[in-house]
Amino acid sequence: MTVSNPQPLPTTFDPAAIEARWYQHWETKGLFRPHRPEAEPFTIVNPPPNVTGSLHIGHALDNTLQDVVIRYERLRGKDALWVVGTDHAGIATQMVVERQLEAQQDKRTNYTREDFIAKVWAWKEESGGTITRQLRRLGCSMDWSREQFTMDPHFTRAVIKTFVDLYRDGLIYRDKRLVNWDPKLKTAISDLEVETQTIPGHFWRFKYPLADGARTEAGADHLIVATTRPETMLADMAVAVHPADERYQSVIGKHIILPITGRRVPVIADEHADPELGSGCVKITPGHDFNDFEVGKRAGIAPAAMLNMFDPQANVCQTADGLVPQEFIGLHRFRKDGVDGARELVVKRMKELGLLVPFITKDKDGNEIALDAEPRQIPTPFGDRGGVVIEPWLTDQWYVNAAELAKKPTEAVRRGDIEIVPRSWEKTFFNWMENIQPWCISRQLWWGHRIPAWFDKDGKIYVAESAEEAQQQAGEGVALRQDEDVLDTWFSSALWPFATLGWPEADAPLLQRHYPNSLLISGFDILFFWDARMMMMGFYHLDKRPWDRLYLHGLVRAADGAKMSKSKGNVVDPLGLIDKYGADALRFFMAAMESQGRDIKMDEKRVEGYRNFATKLWNAARFCQANGIGASASIAAPPARLAANQWIIGEVAACAAAIEAAMAELRFDNAANAIYQFTWSKFCDWYLELIKPVFAGDPDSPAALETRSVAGWALDQILVMLHPFMPFITEELWHRLGAREYELIVAKWPAPQAEVSREATEAIDWVIELTTNTRSARAELGIAPGAKLAAYIAEPSPVASRTIARSAAAIERLARLAPVTIGAAPPGAAMQVIAGEDVFIIPLEGVIDIAAEKARLEKALAASQKEARSLEGRLANPAFVERAAPQAVDKARADLAHHQGEIARLTAALARLG
Repeated sequence: MTVSNPQPLPTTFDPAAIEARWYQHWETKGLFRPHRPEAEPFTIVNPPPNVTGSLHIGHALDNTLQDVVIRYERLRGKDALWVVGTDHAGIATQMVVERQLEAQQDKRTNYTREDFIAKVWAWKEESGGTITRQLRRLGCSMDWSREQFTMDPHFTRAVIKTFVDLYRDGLIYRDKRLVNWDPKLKTAISDLEVETQTIPGHFWRFKYPLADGARTEAGADHLIVATTRPETMLADMAVAVHPADERYQSVIGKHIILPITGRRVPVIADEHADPELGSGCVKITPGHDFNDFEVGKRAGIAPAAMLNMFDPQANVCQTADGLVPQEFIGLHRFRKDGVDGARELVVKRMKELGLLVPFITKDKDGNEIALDAEPRQIPTPFGDRGGVVIEPWLTDQWYVNAAELAKKPTEAVRRGDIEIVPRSWEKTFFNWMENIQPWCISRQLWWGHRIPAWFDKDGKIYVAESAEEAQQQAGEGVALRQDEDVLDTWFSSALWPFATLGWPEADAPLLQRHYPNSLLISGFDILFFWDARMMMMGFYHLDKRPWDRLYLHGLVRAADGAKMSKSKGNVVDPLGLIDKYGADALRFFMAAMESQGRDIKMDEKRVEGYRNFATKLWNAARFCQANGIGASASIAAPPARLAANQWIIGEVAACAAAIEAAMAELRFDNAANAIYQFTWSKFCDWYLELIKPVFAGDPDSPAALETRSVAGWALDQILVMLHPFMPFITEELWHRLGAREYELIVAKWPAPQAEVSREATEAIDWVIELTTNTRSARAELGIAPGAKLAAYIAEPSPVASRTIARSAAAIERLARLAPVTIGAAPPGAAMQVIAGEDVFIIPLEGVIDIAAEKARLEKALAASQKEARSLEGRLANPAFVERAAPQAVDKARADLAHHQGEIARLTAALARLG
């Protein structure tokens, strides 16, 4: 694919024409594979996306940052490996296949487990590669030759071994605890799969009668409890009050006779009850509330004794004590299909018993009215897949002793063996790890790694890597059945950094060379679900950290800062942006906006701006090509005598150093800004302008030959430094500009190795500052950009003296100052322009109408001052800042900043006029 005889570049830059072509070339030639056995390894693994997934904007950010790093390290000579793969996504994948069956009036339970799993595999082979194709469109330079899947046979072996080893070490056990239960999917789900939504609800208040004549300090024969979930009173096991609450000292240790069920339950003292909230009394349902579960345990109620009142579909079932009235049995927890549920019936019966405490409010006319409940907005957990309210449900599940496994990772981060970037996340990490709860790893699904545990008829458990081994443990003739559950997908993905490299084969070459990995990049939202668990498993199996550094990036939000969601209709499709602006533009936006974990606000205009940046580079390359500037054959900078050429060599070195410093700190924004500013401003706007006169003369002069050599080298360095951010356009230009021995993706990072004249670079910097400030002053005063202005400098610095003497033509062409006179300026209105320590006086008589210009500037200044005062007053008003929509407050602040800038600009312009 190397272009031996470069053809002229097309006049327009078309990303679509080059992206697919170059990606296929890179992948076909195996350029993403590690191929430098003598070099230092550099390894990253991608957070494996769900096999059911499609590229969303979060994937685009996550994978762009990883690709920037891996391409950068590849250019720096590392033996770079980016491990790629997908997660089997138990719940999501099973749902996809079940929906396909439903569309055919079929269902999973019409098949054996084995037949259904065969259908899932068939779906995976046919439709499971969508996201990997889309990652290619983004330009991700992953080693596709070793693509992984968490249900591959070698990975399954690793998963099963992990379960068995942890069980034998006493770190996996079976227990009865509360889980997040999805009644639609009929499985436990992780916290990450729970979405809290605030929905309209109610707050009911009930009287619970005290037993045995007990009374409160106020003489009441009952306690008042409040709840948003009245149906759960069918499984209440206590009422809690704060141990220091003086209102209830006389009833602590007494009993309540629960309405409807007649169950006798204790009044307990527990700090969970807040005396400031409601009556200070809290109903305790340990089998259906996470807080209540802990309160129940503290009160001495064993999990096995906690009452469960729901079946897997969230329909009421009989509790162990048999006290739920028959009329409730079989009812759904909520109103469903027009039929009242357990909630509605509980409220109805409590009202009939005279135990419902009404909520007193007023109607629109001010008259008091009584409602059954207080309307409230209630934060409610929903399953992100099933879409129904999650039920805390007491059930037998498999758990990992996460507290024990968390010890070594916590110590490693404290010692600095693992660096978390940004460090602000360390406090959150320590807090979670030091208060970690048991990890529920079992799921009630068919698709996934089936738990390697077998039961005999008495319930005895045999954990083994195979059915044959389990049978040997149980003895000949003992009938065994395997656990029906599968493992949580986070359990298998926790092995990703080493199972993808050949573990559990201890001598696997890739494992020996590439573990620990060098870096992990992930969203902060999976710090505990994935990142921390990889740490646990890495230390458990290999007694090593999984990676040296962990970089946590933020979320991509909508333009107004809101979280993106389909329900809000503010989701941005990255593939649509690629179609419109090209992958390079989207990638550069992601890198330029990523600032040490802060959330990114989506801004399509910025993406468009980076497409314009690519076009700017394309046109600069066309200019170079048209002037005989082509590919350089040197890594080191060519010899240079001309000031402009020495200057650009120094600027290349400075840009490379800035990128290196930024990447060392994982400051993607700083790295992107360094190459952007250098390419756009230093090279395109200034250097190409400075060298134009060279090509106006003899094309074979020493100056022209030197300039072609330096310009070609500098453009090559731009392509190399920009390549990690914009791989497609840089690879295309790399080959278009001349014959190459190798692709840009495996080129070498800049190493100018040049001595640069300080005098030469100071002169060019001085001309640039003079030109920039002169142009700015012209714009402020409305002077035509092309008008030549006389300029005076009374006491020039040494830099000014040398530069004026040697580069008067450049000053005239760029700053449009001619003549430049060393000496005092004539009296009269004039403006001042500063360059370095030099002050230029530029007379304005006859150039502009000074009185009219002063009047215009003063009027504009007064208008901006008035607006600024108004905005300052509004923003100083707490009522506005606290109650107005966030967008309105943000706009007011932006408007104030604009007017403050205008005040400074206009004041400076007036000062120029004297």
